[in-house]
Amino acid sequence: MSEAPAGVPAAGTSLVLRGREVGRGADGALRPVVMAIVNRTTDSFYAPARQPDEGAALAAAHQAWEDGAQILDVGGVRAGVGPEVDEAEEIARVVPFVARLREQVPDLLVSVDTWRAAVAREVVAAGADLVNDTWAGHDPALVEVAGAAGVGVVCSHTGGAVPRTDPYRVEYPPDARAGGDPRDGVLDDVVATLREAAARAVACGVPPRSVLVDPTHDFGKNTWHSLHLLRRTEALAGLGYPLLMALSRKDFVGETLGLGPDERLEGTLAATALAAWMGASVFRTHDVVATRRVLDLVAVVRDDAPPYAVLRGLA
Repeated sequence: MSEAPAGVPAAGTSLVLRGREVGRGADGALRPVVMAIVNRTTDSFYAPARQPDEGAALAAAHQAWEDGAQILDVGGVRAGVGPEVDEAEEIARVVPFVARLREQVPDLLVSVDTWRAAVAREVVAAGADLVNDTWAGHDPALVEVAGAAGVGVVCSHTGGAVPRTDPYRVEYPPDARAGGDPRDGVLDDVVATLREAAARAVACGVPPRSVLVDPTHDFGKNTWHSLHLLRRTEALAGLGYPLLMALSRKDFVGETLGLGPDERLEGTLAATALAAWMGASVFRTHDVVATRRVLDLVAVVRDDAPPYAVLRGLA
């Protein structure tokens, strides 16, 4: 299963965190990785992911591990517009939780969603394996923290948007190459940004396979932009770093189908299957079981992994 069948996009680059290749099963097959979500907030856009109570958050983490998540992404601040959460409050929300999680579920890899270098330093000291910088290096010292500690980092794209802002009439110059797709303007910007950010992360000491690149759907983008990045996943996977897709219940899914956050599961899973087919490596999701099943089936159809059992017509 080392070479993709004809017509199947190349497999994505596998993720390695603290020397551990993530997603490699006992059968030797490498499947896409599920990253579950716990938000230590009261105002995240999808209510079931809000876990301000530590006991409930720890229970959710245990459940995510049992359901097949290999990584848990912990957030202390809502990504979008909302009440101010200062650095001290963010640390109080996430650092003790990471330390307890590390003790209680030691095999579950821990990611923390933050754009602040000071928060990153504290969570890494508490045992985090990955820093998810969803605001594209707004604090340039954050990647230096990850590099010094040898942990993973997510390099993202926001089109220049600053933390906790929503996009407004964002435009990217159309791709002007002869015979090209003019809509690739957003792809060109994402690829250039992620390539530069990933190179800096490696220069700062982050191992190359511990650098995740994320096109960051909805951040600094309208729905047309996010949809085009989804259809061009193969080009993003071609950057040569593990590719993170954070698609779960996002607005571009909702606007495409005319649905609110509570009704976006099927659309999210359809987008997940497409991205997995085209080589994405890691999927951040609110719905671990459903996402795990979709990814497992896509891995088998791609011929990256064997079926769980083959009995029909044989036994």
